[in-house]
Amino acid sequence: MDGLPLEKDPNLLVGRETSDDAGVYRLSDDMALVQTIDFITPIVNDPYDFGRIAAANSLSDVYAMGGRPVTAMNVVCFPVKSMDKAVLREILRGGLEKIHEAGAVLVGGHSVEDPEIKYGLSVTGVVHPDKVLTNAGVKPGDALILTKPLGTGVLATAIKARLISGEAQRRAIESMAALNAQAAEIMAGYPVNACTDVTGFGLLGHALEMAAASEVAITIFVENVPLLPEVIDSVQMGLVPAGSFSNRNFCARRIRDSELVDPMVLDVLADAQTSGGLLISLPEYQASALLDDLKARGIPEAAVIGRAKNADKGTLVLR
Repeated sequence: MDGLPLEKDPNLLVGRETSDDAGVYRLSDDMALVQTIDFITPIVNDPYDFGRIAAANSLSDVYAMGGRPVTAMNVVCFPVKSMDKAVLREILRGGLEKIHEAGAVLVGGHSVEDPEIKYGLSVTGVVHPDKVLTNAGVKPGDALILTKPLGTGVLATAIKARLISGEAQRRAIESMAALNAQAAEIMAGYPVNACTDVTGFGLLGHALEMAAASEVAITIFVENVPLLPEVIDSVQMGLVPAGSFSNRNFCARRIRDSELVDPMVLDVLADAQTSGGLLISLPEYQASALLDDLKARGIPEAAVIGRAKNADKGTLVLR
């Protein structure tokens, strides 16, 4: 998009300026549309699970903006001449299940014949214009809470290679298929300043987006970051996707003290996530209450993983 003009409209509340998760357009004084689209290639072997994960991944962007999904449209690429349509049916079944779980309605979609399977959703949600959350609202002194453990990119590679235990595979799949709806509903009761979801740019990339957009520095408490089972073992076996290396290289110049962190842990912090958790920024005095609420209501692995400060703006410090 470099060199193309930015859209300007008084009702466009969130465009592409801050690399946010979705666009937001005001319809009235008390309603705005949240719009997003995302689709991915298969990261697990079962088509039904792939459909659930891809749909949850697409819906997550609406939750990250403080919104509620209302409608969804399928985005499908499928090799119809070389693969049984029953595979596609299972993908769509998994996606539809998640759309309904989110309380949204499937209103249609578009399909293209393609040699590589791809699936996702275009999602429209609603939010009050005064309650939109972006990645640009982090305040100095805020605590940052992550609601899901990291490692899905590494473990998806391990799943494809069949080098992971059945239990670790189940945990990774269920983490990716879990909606961020509950976390979004809970955080709505707290004075949250900013939010994003951790997906393709990894924790490091998305935290840096928050730091840059908010003009703060963010310290990540590395030992507090929750990890999925067997993720470090998988990194030790070299099962690190190329996207994770790209993330790590891209973020390197804006990260401080990375040499103090185990390189294998650094790979996980940069790991490209699919359908990751919400990264929530709020005043530190409210962090314990929100964390307790998340854990009490079915999000046990949520953790306070960072703090923002007014220094060295647009950088991360690893502790």
